[in-house]
Amino acid sequence: MTCQRGGFGGGAARLVEGARRRGTIVANTSGTLYVVGTPIGNLEDVTLRALRVLREVDLIAAEDTRVTRKLLARYELHTPITSYHQNSPPAKLASLVRRLRQGANIAVVSDAGMPGISDPGAELIAACLAAGVAVVAVPGPTAVMTALVVSGLAGERFAFHGFLPSRKAARRRALQGLRERAETLVFYEAPHRLQTCLADMQEIFGDRRAAAARELTKVHEEVVRGRLSELAAHFAAAKPRGEITLIVEGAGAPAAQPRDFDAAGAEVRRLVGEGTSLRDAARQVAAATGLPRGRLYQAALEERGK
Repeated sequence: MTCQRGGFGGGAARLVEGARRRGTIVANTSGTLYVVGTPIGNLEDVTLRALRVLREVDLIAAEDTRVTRKLLARYELHTPITSYHQNSPPAKLASLVRRLRQGANIAVVSDAGMPGISDPGAELIAACLAAGVAVVAVPGPTAVMTALVVSGLAGERFAFHGFLPSRKAARRRALQGLRERAETLVFYEAPHRLQTCLADMQEIFGDRRAAAARELTKVHEEVVRGRLSELAAHFAAAKPRGEITLIVEGAGAPAAQPRDFDAAGAEVRRLVGEGTSLRDAARQVAAATGLPRGRLYQAALEERGK
């Protein structure tokens, strides 16, 4: 389909008209918000459709204009650009929605990947839908899916949880709530919090299989696979850089047999008898066996009560 700047042909018009008949778009809507996926590293990963849309819209709303300008320069695109990020004032959001309702077509892009996933694009999308503005996705790369498929872990069922809380107590509460989830778990994490995050995961989940992917599709791409303890050892020796996607095995693996748990409990009691604190004994045995530290700790408490 050939489209002129500001028009976008019959496809968007049909989308708007269909939504209008369903009562989800107000009568005066004529612009469209295009949610455009951009490369997560390698600039060659942009789609032909994304390039066409970025060329033809009236305005690009970018999380970081400096990052987006590199992509535009690579493909000789000269569309006007404005910043829209998590610290943008409410007036900026209102201004974008107003321009859309007046007939402008706007593309929203994040620094990398699909807008709306752990970035402020979600707020703009929600505001447009509330205002009756048509929203169209232009799919592109995402770190979530890219990391998942190279992790070696099950991808049939997974749950993405974005960034865990930065404060230790809140992070641990969040992980406790995910401990029994059977599906593969996917997280984003900052490099300076990676070690403490891996330690908390190992203590709460047990020493599960996991993968850490960083700098995906870039020159220094790295995917580390192994147990959580092995990932922690790797990044203790090689300080990580760049945002990291963590993939962690779910709790759906076959449960430990009673004899295995009994043997682990006996090991906890032995360590305690040698002077190790109950908390440390449960942590050590959990790390060695992959059994949940909390269950070992509780079982030891109950045995002590008897």
